[in-house]
Amino acid sequence: MTSTNLLGVPETLLPPEPDVLEAIHSGLPLVEIVTVHPTSSLAWALLSDETSEAGRDLEAYAYARVGYHRGLDSLRKAGWRGQGPVPWSHEPNRGVLRALYALRRGAAAIGEEPEVERLTTFLTDADPAAVAAIEAE
Repeated sequence: MTSTNLLGVPETLLPPEPDVLEAIHSGLPLVEIVTVHPTSSLAWALLSDETSEAGRDLEAYAYARVGYHRGLDSLRKAGWRGQGPVPWSHEPNRGVLRALYALRRGAAAIGEEPEVERLTTFLTDADPAAVAAIEAE
């Protein structure tokens, strides 16, 4: 059963990415994973996280931007029309939400405050629990 939000917009539930998860768990370098799986927002988000942790903010922002756009493509392919829930509880959605979070972090690092605000709204509208869940990992 698909639940809906108060506006009646159905949840968007992305399909799983077993090949991407297998590659991530195998320990392959993230650069190799995004080369083999360039449509995976999860792989791009993780690459952004890795470069951010290394202090390469602009590069991390760029990787997150790719993950964000790949995520929008995936959401639209799954029926999303620019609004509605994208629940963190559905594990395949986490890549898109992590890419949004990474882009928000990158935007903050380079001083793009309007983008930070827009992405905060996007994340909160997608799933109010997503930011806390990502930060808890």
